[in-house]
Amino acid sequence: MVPVFSLRSNRSFGVGDFSDLKKAVLWAAATGQKLIQLLPIHDTTATHSWRDSYPYAAISVFALHPIYLDVTKLSQKQAAQKLLASMEPLRQKLNAAEAVDYEGVLKAKWQIIKALFQLEKETVFKSSSYQAFFETNKDWLIPYGCFCVLRDKYGTCDFTTWSETRYEPQIATLLNTLDQEALLLHYYVQFHLDKQLKEAVSFAHQHHCIFKGDIAIGVFKNSVDVWQNQSLFHVDAQAGAPPDDFSVSGQNWGFPTYNWPRMKTAHYQWWKSRLSHMQQYFDATRIDHILGFFRIWSIPVSAVEGILGYFQPAIPVTENELRAQGVHFSLERLYRPYIHIKELKKVFSESYQKITDEFLNAEEEGFFSFKPDFDTQRKLDNYFRKRPDSTYHKWLRQALLDLHASVVLIQDPNKQGSFHFRFNMQFTSCFKTLHSSLQQSLNALYHDYFFSRQDKLWQKEAMEKLPIIKNASNMLICGEDLGFTPSSVPQVMRDLGLLGLYVQRMPKIMGQMAEDLSKVPYLSVVSPSTHDTSSLRGWWLSLSRQQQQLYYQQVLKQPGDAPIGHDLPGWLNKLIIRQNLDAPAMWSIFLLQDLLNMEDSLHISEVDQEQINHPENPDQYWRYRMPVTLEQLLELRDFNQGLRQLIADTGR
Repeated sequence: MVPVFSLRSNRSFGVGDFSDLKKAVLWAAATGQKLIQLLPIHDTTATHSWRDSYPYAAISVFALHPIYLDVTKLSQKQAAQKLLASMEPLRQKLNAAEAVDYEGVLKAKWQIIKALFQLEKETVFKSSSYQAFFETNKDWLIPYGCFCVLRDKYGTCDFTTWSETRYEPQIATLLNTLDQEALLLHYYVQFHLDKQLKEAVSFAHQHHCIFKGDIAIGVFKNSVDVWQNQSLFHVDAQAGAPPDDFSVSGQNWGFPTYNWPRMKTAHYQWWKSRLSHMQQYFDATRIDHILGFFRIWSIPVSAVEGILGYFQPAIPVTENELRAQGVHFSLERLYRPYIHIKELKKVFSESYQKITDEFLNAEEEGFFSFKPDFDTQRKLDNYFRKRPDSTYHKWLRQALLDLHASVVLIQDPNKQGSFHFRFNMQFTSCFKTLHSSLQQSLNALYHDYFFSRQDKLWQKEAMEKLPIIKNASNMLICGEDLGFTPSSVPQVMRDLGLLGLYVQRMPKIMGQMAEDLSKVPYLSVVSPSTHDTSSLRGWWLSLSRQQQQLYYQQVLKQPGDAPIGHDLPGWLNKLIIRQNLDAPAMWSIFLLQDLLNMEDSLHISEVDQEQINHPENPDQYWRYRMPVTLEQLLELRDFNQGLRQLIADTGR
């Protein structure tokens, strides 16, 4: 598995492009690998900054990202060659960088694209191949082109601030009159991206290799898909994930949630089109967070952290149920932030009076509430965005966000007298100060809410949607089913023939040290790492000496002592790879980093740079690049032969 942007070749322009996929295919063929898994490749250009490097926030689920265009293939005219020659020093500088310079690369490529567009546009638009492309793709291409033009015209992708707040066909007519050049430029880029990617796909098939794609569970809130199909999305909610080992505050992806009843009324046509479009490029695909088809973690737009979300759909807890459990006081005590003077003194120490005066109002009996200007996490976050980015302000912001999250219940905005339990409510001061008998009663109701009452509902939801998703294309569907998993997931996946994901260090059964890979089902994918985790090296170094020894003896079944040192030696890395290859799963898929690290000389000095994404960091800059070029990798004959032999020995 490798993101396209991480590929590096002698001819790259500081980032991998679709032409580089051919060299990746040659390396796969040389080593006996049959599949290359990619991260999402769709256009994410929202701000024209490095923040757009996040590949899971597409502004279009159909348009490909312009950064992956091989600009050397756009024109063979002398003027084009002269331009490329003048850009050669910059290309070499960008390509020599250890990490992706997203903004630098995109700026340079657009400079070249716009110049070559002027040279080639008449020829391209008259060609039968372009006309066929446009006719096939116009349903998404025209809205996408309009969106890009208006985004750049207004200087923002927030279409709620535009005059054209909703896509209508007449907008395209207007743009054809006012700024046809800008519109056609985006058609031109998408035509060439489609052509280059299909060439890479054909090349892969010729070498008995396939590409596996990645379908993000959400779309960016300010995307052409939402602009064009606003009724299909809940823009007053944000998708995310409950707290886990990555993030104690949960994750807020910022995506609008889906209006599934409306999608059902429309016969899921948006999803069908999405899958059939992906089928042009991929023989298999990974569905990111497939659990979202069972239920999604929905966070109010007033919240910043995922911890204040709840599953939708879900059968809520009613006021009558709470009363029956012994809650004889006002329910506000459980769903309003619990802020007592004792808690304030504990958290803020000698600063509590100053902080209280600025942010809080005094209530009765030593309790406080947030002032109206700060009574949601979102308001607090907006306030601190205008403050200096100091250690003190970061600490204060988080402490106040934590106070907002000190609740046991979250009100259901659509059902009066109905509530959802806050995830991990047991750790809040709001819960800890309750009487022990009430704590036990609420814990029992909490357990029923999360682990019992929703099961049939979530299974029904998945069985309504997933068969339609699966049958919308001929791609083999793999589901990323990690995390807080409904009990019905394994059975639904088996019944539908969907491949689940098994990561040895993230066992599906709580309490296990590691997943027993020898027992995973055939319809599955095993992988020692993902783009959201550290590499095997990074993981090994994060373990205590005792954990390393236990893993070495009990999981890898090795005698004696685990190697002592400051790194994971290549031979031990290879042993873990071997164990994954031996698993009975249909596919074993590996991060490129984990394969390269079987050779000690290919280690990156800073192991943290091998991790593609840190899920706990909402401002992650996605910029990992492979440490050697694909040409150099192809020359490592002993290494390549060793990997080929390893794959053959395990019967893959």
